[in-house]
Order: sequence, then C-alpha cells, then structure tokens
Amino acid sequence: MTSGSTTVASPWFVRPPAAGHAARIFGFPFAGSGASAFSAWPAALGDAEFCPVQFPGRENRLAHPHHGTYENLAAGLADALRPLLDRPYAFFGHCAGALPAYETVLRLAGLGLPTPECLFVSGQPAPHDAAGDRMLAMTEAELRAEVEAFLRGRGIEPRPDMVDLGLMVLARDHAAAAAYRRTEPVPVPCPVVVLHWRDDPDVGLDRLQGWRRYADSVEFVSLDGGHYDFMDAPDELRNVLTRRR
Repeated sequence: MTSGSTTVASPWFVRPPAAGHAARIFGFPFAGSGASAFSAWPAALGDAEFCPVQFPGRENRLAHPHHGTYENLAAGLADALRPLLDRPYAFFGHCAGALPAYETVLRLAGLGLPTPECLFVSGQPAPHDAAGDRMLAMTEAELRAEVEAFLRGRGIEPRPDMVDLGLMVLARDHAAAAAYRRTEPVPVPCPVVVLHWRDDPDVGLDRLQGWRRYADSVEFVSLDGGHYDFMDAPDELRNVLTRRR
C-alpha cells in the first residue's frame, strides 16, 4: 500500500510529502492564516504523515493570486492532491478552513478520485450555517483588535506592519467566506467527526449540530481548550485524529 517513492514539490504543501507513511492527514488552516498555523504540530501522527496545506495569497505564497472562492480553492487543491491519493488519508480543517476541506471532498468525489477516510471539522458550524460567523460583520478596527489579541495570545507582540499584512489576508479570506453559500447540505461520502472546543465562547456545541446532515456517520467530540488551542496539537486532539483516521 505504501511502496514506492512519492515526492511531489507543490506550492500547496510546505514540504514535499514523504514516502514511508501508511497514511496522510492534510491540515486546512483558518481564515487569515496559513500553513504556519500547524507549525507546532509533529510531522507524523501515529502512522500518518501530517501535511499542512498552504493556500495561495499568504506566507510563502503571498505573491500567488488569492483563490477568491472556496470552490476555486477546492478545484486547484484537488489537482495538487491527485498524486498524493495513493494511500488512505483524512482532512482536518479548523474554523473557516473546514469549509474548503468539505468542498474539496465534494470536488474529489465529483472527479471520481479517492475520498478521505474521514473529514475532521473543528470549531466551525456546518456550511449552510456558515454565514453567521461574527467576524464577517466586524469593522476594520474590530478586526485589527481581533488580530492583535490573537497575536498576543500566542505570545507575539503585534507590530503594525505585521497586523496590516494579516488584515490584508484576512479581508480576502473573509470576502471568500462572505461569497460562500450552501443553502442545503450535500453529504460527503466519508464519516465526519465534529470537534468542539469546550472553552470556545463563539462556537458552542449547539452551533455545530448542522453537520449531522452531511454524512451517514457523524460523530461529535468535545475537547478541552479554546478556539485556537488546536495550534498546539494537544494530546487529546492527536488521539482523536489517530483513532479515527
């Protein structure tokens, strides 16, 4: 199942996926961020290589045109994923990153390509409930305060140029989120595991229930921590990912 060497240089991945792992888990970052959101994660989770996805228009892909819509993102990523679907895999998407992860599953299924063993969605309401994201209604000043608070929460003193760059990426991501509309659920052909963070004040367990309509098998798991604690790859999260991968 894992024989052969698969080394693909692609801007969609911050490092070439390696051979030798039985499976892969692809990580989708949240709005305004990039693959560095997973910088504290290990390179492997159990027998699965962890592969952070890098969206265009940020970090080392800042010069690449923004995807514009989640559908465009899914189309581009599906092509990049083709050579990497030679073994079992899963998607993990946090917050708004869960939505392009979901759309990519649909895109792969539509192309007749192998689909994930599991779709993990973390701290994100279902696609037909996504328009209720409070950040989409924030003013620039409110978003600036949000970005600064996030950076301080990660132990980083925010510099104005750093915040300006973050706001630029966030604005483009929010435009894509605002344009996204799924009025009716379209189920995916794989189990969905919905991750709820107990200390997340914005996305309670009740706001996640819409995912029940997106797969034949939908499991809800509550984890200790707040909205951004996934960035530290806590053991409880790792155990869920390796158990259900």
